[in-house]
Amino acid sequence: MSGFFIVVAVIVIVLLAAFALVGAARRRDADSATGSLSRESVKRDKAARKESAALVAQAPSGKEIERSVALERRGGDIEPVAAATPAVFVPPDPETYDVTRRQFLNRGVIAMMGLSIAAFGTSIIAFLWPSGSSGFGSKINFGKVTDLSADVEKSNGFLYKPEGRLWITNYPSSALPKAEQAYAPAVLNAMKAGLAVLYQKCPHLGCRVPSCNSSQWFECPCHGSQYNQAGEKKGGPAPRGMDRFGTEVSGGNLIVNTGQVIQGPPIGTNTTGQEAEGPHCIGAASGGH
Repeated sequence: MSGFFIVVAVIVIVLLAAFALVGAARRRDADSATGSLSRESVKRDKAARKESAALVAQAPSGKEIERSVALERRGGDIEPVAAATPAVFVPPDPETYDVTRRQFLNRGVIAMMGLSIAAFGTSIIAFLWPSGSSGFGSKINFGKVTDLSADVEKSNGFLYKPEGRLWITNYPSSALPKAEQAYAPAVLNAMKAGLAVLYQKCPHLGCRVPSCNSSQWFECPCHGSQYNQAGEKKGGPAPRGMDRFGTEVSGGNLIVNTGQVIQGPPIGTNTTGQEAEGPHCIGAASGGH
């Protein structure tokens, strides 16, 4: 049995020796294939490495390259700024930078309200502002009194002037003594020239009063108020006669101040004594609602 172990040990030793010999042979083959560098080659290699290291050391860094590119874009080197005395610090107004969202919204709402009120006020002023010198609300020159009297006759006793919103009728000179007791001087100026100037609006509820050619009166279609050619109330619910305008006669021309409305004469005033000259256009003389 011990002989068997001796044989095995010998085999193992032989195998190890064989492996060692094979490895040594391979190393010799590798050394013979690669060879070795000469001294001159080693020196040249060291010199090349030193030269490469020197070039790398002399090359600019990445930051230097970036700085040079930035300078080229700006047009050259940056000139140093001369030293100056620092300005005294003044703290800003808190209102200029410390505006909260709530303050912004509140101020916006207030601004919009202000603009709306201003626009509304402007429109009211424009509405109430007197119109130009040639429109209603101002003094209007209607031309020669003689021409107006002739136009009244051509219009069957009633001449309407839309630019003044008024009627013009002929007024008899025989009625002037009574008229002087009932009317203001501004109204008498036209009457003395033979004309009555009447506002078109009914003093009852403001309807436009038309003329009635058959009765030769003014008869309101809204509630039946009736007036003679002088605008004096003859029937209906109106509280007075037709309103008048201030008038003047200058150089033979009739000038009417449509911005000066004078209330009509009280109920019962009848300076001309004119009665209805034909059928009424609106109800009866004593009618009305």
